[in-house]
Amino acid sequence: MTELTTDRLLLRNWRDSDREPFAAMGTDPAVMEHFPAMMTAEQSDSFVDGVRAAIDERGWGWWALEVRATGEFIGFTGLNAPTFEAPFLPGVEIGWRLAKGAWGNGYATEAARAALAYGFGPAGFDEILSFTATTNVPSQRVMQRIGMVHDEAGDFDHPRIAEDSPLRRHVLYRIDRAQWESAR
Repeated sequence: MTELTTDRLLLRNWRDSDREPFAAMGTDPAVMEHFPAMMTAEQSDSFVDGVRAAIDERGWGWWALEVRATGEFIGFTGLNAPTFEAPFLPGVEIGWRLAKGAWGNGYATEAARAALAYGFGPAGFDEILSFTATTNVPSQRVMQRIGMVHDEAGDFDHPRIAEDSPLRRHVLYRIDRAQWESAR
């Protein structure tokens, strides 16, 4: 299992002690604002089980995110292989979800940069994608800060979100190995 470290953060596999704070994130209206629904405790636990299994199998995935100085779990950041159908897939995405108390500290950007370095380094990916609801401007800013470029022609209606939902329309960002290397 791969663990990544930055100056302030540890990206690691999930622990049972992460379940409760992650479940709390799933019921926080601010954290879940750009998702179609809150998460039940069962959905939260299922998510944790799934990402643990993916990390165990591949060595990478949605890593639990911990503040090194305190050991506090603050969410997740990492890489994922989306399973829905879209013209830009198959591919690997980068993403993050942080507890509200961790916002505004640059943690998402710092952790995402570490995940990109892993993706273009040891994992050997040629391109990494990211996407979010058009309303999620804070995540789009993180995408821009880590060097990703908006692919307007690739913007799409997420097939797993109801047609009448204001969250259905998504923006697509991309970064390839050459862009990443020149931005470093």
